[in-house]
Amino acid sequence: MNYPEEKNTYIDGIPCQYLCHVEVTKKAGTVFPAHYHYYIELLYALSGSFLVYLNGTYHEFSAGDMVLINSREVHQIDATAADGGSYICVRFLPDLIYNGMSQSHFELKYLLPFVTEQPDYEKVIHAASLSDSLIPELMNEIIRESEQQNYGYELAIKNDIGRIFLWLLRYWQKSETEPLLVNQTDLNLQKQLAPALTYMLSNYEKPILATEMADLCHLSYSYFSRSFHRLMHMKFNDYLNSIRIREAEKLLISTSGSVTEIAASVGFCTTSYFIKLFKEQMYVSPKQYQKLLAQ
Repeated sequence: MNYPEEKNTYIDGIPCQYLCHVEVTKKAGTVFPAHYHYYIELLYALSGSFLVYLNGTYHEFSAGDMVLINSREVHQIDATAADGGSYICVRFLPDLIYNGMSQSHFELKYLLPFVTEQPDYEKVIHAASLSDSLIPELMNEIIRESEQQNYGYELAIKNDIGRIFLWLLRYWQKSETEPLLVNQTDLNLQKQLAPALTYMLSNYEKPILATEMADLCHLSYSYFSRSFHRLMHMKFNDYLNSIRIREAEKLLISTSGSVTEIAASVGFCTTSYFIKLFKEQMYVSPKQYQKLLAQ
């Protein structure tokens, strides 16, 4: 069955890294029909009882429980109590935790349980497990920061999401679920590709060929290409260009260099190709991006 994709939300052409609100329903029934999106989603029930459908399985959750919905995971939410209920909904892009460009690629292992299909760990964490944790406070704090919008609230919300993310990882590890070890193949690939990933992060402004990176990793070109796509969920050149685009973003808002100068400094051979890729990824031109962030 094909399910509708809910597209990312944009403000002034820039993707929102996170979205949060309190969902309130007054009666039993479907709150959101089956769909999926790129965002990782967290639900924290404040009142009532609900069913969440996650890729073919229904899970119950009620006041005090938290639900994790992976990136691109098909889900539907239904209220089961006659008088409805409410829950906090926090959605955030995987890039908020790990963008692959400004952080060590070794941190990718922490993101894998949130973006891949791994059925062996808890998706609904019940109130009893959360009662002595900071999760209830952090979820409510995210909503308060979003509503009050005091100076630096964006940083506060990102920090709170990061703390929840870390709590989940440690909770799974302590409960011996160990989601990070579920996909041993991907962890092995990460070690094999580490020399190439490290080199790309440090030398993105230089001409870099996939064949050269395969040699650096002592792998055949075909095996390297297949493995790279499996691990990074994109082709080699797409990943390299993503690094360059992210570095160009920083230069566009922190220097007075022209678009042509910035394109060349991050490794693009032509300005036109840089502008084309930038618009594909950011939905605005480099010049428009500069103007939006200068406002």
